[in-house]
Amino acid sequence: MPDHIVQTTSGKVRGRERDGLIQYLGIPFAEPPVGGLRFKRAKPVKPWPDVYDAKKYYPAPVQKDNGIDMGKEDCLAVNIKRPATDEKDLPVFVYFYGGGYHTGAARDSLYHGNEFVKDGLIYVSFQYRLNVLGFYDFTTYPGCEDFDSNCGLSDQILALKWIKDNIEAFGGDPDRITICGESAGGASVINMLACPDARGLFSQAIVESGLPNCVMTHQASRQNIDLFIEGMGWAENEVANHLLNDDPRTFSKGTDYVTQKHQYKNPGMFLPGPVQDDLLPVRPIDAIRGGSAAGVKLIIGTNLHEGTMFVHPENTAFPNSWEMIAEMFVKNDHADAIPEITEYYQASGEDRFVRFATDYAFEMPAIKVAMAQKQFTDDVWMYRYELITKSGSETGSKATHAAELPAMFGIRDHAFTKFIYDGEPEELFDKMKTDIHDKWVRFAKTGDPDPEWERFEGTCSPVLIFDRETRTEILDRSRMMQIWGDMRFYEE
Repeated sequence: MPDHIVQTTSGKVRGRERDGLIQYLGIPFAEPPVGGLRFKRAKPVKPWPDVYDAKKYYPAPVQKDNGIDMGKEDCLAVNIKRPATDEKDLPVFVYFYGGGYHTGAARDSLYHGNEFVKDGLIYVSFQYRLNVLGFYDFTTYPGCEDFDSNCGLSDQILALKWIKDNIEAFGGDPDRITICGESAGGASVINMLACPDARGLFSQAIVESGLPNCVMTHQASRQNIDLFIEGMGWAENEVANHLLNDDPRTFSKGTDYVTQKHQYKNPGMFLPGPVQDDLLPVRPIDAIRGGSAAGVKLIIGTNLHEGTMFVHPENTAFPNSWEMIAEMFVKNDHADAIPEITEYYQASGEDRFVRFATDYAFEMPAIKVAMAQKQFTDDVWMYRYELITKSGSETGSKATHAAELPAMFGIRDHAFTKFIYDGEPEELFDKMKTDIHDKWVRFAKTGDPDPEWERFEGTCSPVLIFDRETRTEILDRSRMMQIWGDMRFYEE
């Protein structure tokens, strides 16, 4: 690779060497989704005639982050990092950022992935459209009939196609691509297991705290989109004009309103995400049960206290009272299950609503995904992250959602790392990095995360517990799975 110039299907790309890594940052894989392409699915980028200088990350997608409206519509780019060697056929690790389909960016230093490269992988990240521009479905509203649904999903699929077609030029093995994501990123990985157009674009997957059921029909999605329009103060006949012509950063007024109101309108409903359409014709768990990802090796897991990030006294993201839970079950024709559900979660003590949210959104559906995939490959592993640090104990967040990410990425100097490990000895971080990061690396390289990590067997199964003493336990979750059964929520 003279001067670190690589020939891709889109044109030549120049990288930079830094800290023992060669990095190619901000390579566009799609036409900018602006102007006439706003609310249109991603289209392959037009090849460029000269050498593209891939020297910096693209701006974040449009979003509201920490109270600040930020980002740009022109955000669709891939970032590739590789060791500064002449090695070829290196395993590839592709990361999907999370953020509830509403926030997130590959440029966040937590996701830079340098530790994966130092361990001999090619690390790839990319950006996809979020919130209103990426996952709000307006196709059933007057004047929006020409809008596309699942624009953000189309970004993800096109990025994977670009990576598959071009990674060999960067020294990667296109037949050894592992995709990984957390939260909405984990849900996105599950969606890739289900989408017909993503078939064959990767061979392994890691799902951290994904939400497999965060997929709606067009009609169910309207329940949230109506709230967005109400929050924006628009008349229905004004929607299309505003969406096509307004500064999209002003749309956060409506997304904030959805976030604040959606649980009180429909308890248990997820925030807007993908919808069922031609890109995702079958709900993910059902698609995986049907063999949509046959042969793909899978690691999947959750955190013990996912719900502490989402259950709040006000503006809660999941039910925070028995009344809300009862309304959720009645609205979805499961009133007969209320007594058993109530009895089961009352036994969870003060964490009962956190436990309910954790099981409903994360743990129960993760087990269903694992069981579905187990029909088509023996190579399924399950973990649960249970480490409660001093900070987790003092703040009440416990082993909360995303708490594994600092150790997984091996990033010490990030604000989230400092929050999670505040007051803990450095040795604990080093140990957790070895426990999690090293297993992900080994999985990407060999297809087996750890010879001593027993494979998933079912509702009563060996599960790797990440904790101060990482260990394998047989977790019997058959009672929980029996209680939830195949109940479905907000699918119509």
